[in-house]
Amino acid sequence: MTDAATQSRSVTVKRELAFPPEKIWRALTQPHLIGEWLMQTDFQPHNGHDFAFTAEWGRIECQVLACEPNRQLSYSWVSQGLDSVVTWTLVPTGTGTLLTMEQTGFQPDQRQAHMGAIAGWPRFLDQLENVLRRL
Repeated sequence: MTDAATQSRSVTVKRELAFPPEKIWRALTQPHLIGEWLMQTDFQPHNGHDFAFTAEWGRIECQVLACEPNRQLSYSWVSQGLDSVVTWTLVPTGTGTLLTMEQTGFQPDQRQAHMGAIAGWPRFLDQLENVLRRL
């Protein structure tokens, strides 16, 4: 039996985007583009690659866990006591792509981090859409 109070939580954001998966993949995996919508990074789309996101407030340590071009990208996201995983899934549709971002691993005592992700990811995806329009 699992105690609900000890289960980790997640944040999921889905967006139907009027862009092909290949274009979205570029914005998810090219460091100069990631820097425009998320944070500065030394990301490389290779399984096992260690990288970081950096911002004025600090640094997020990451490692690529899965990388299927134009389909799925997953990486660890470790910062300030949070040990989570971010997974991007791209599914082609008749009018573009269904993009799903899921961040898992928020512990019950990490309410502030969880609420920050709930508020932050939609804003990051808004910025991602702006970058995609300019590409």
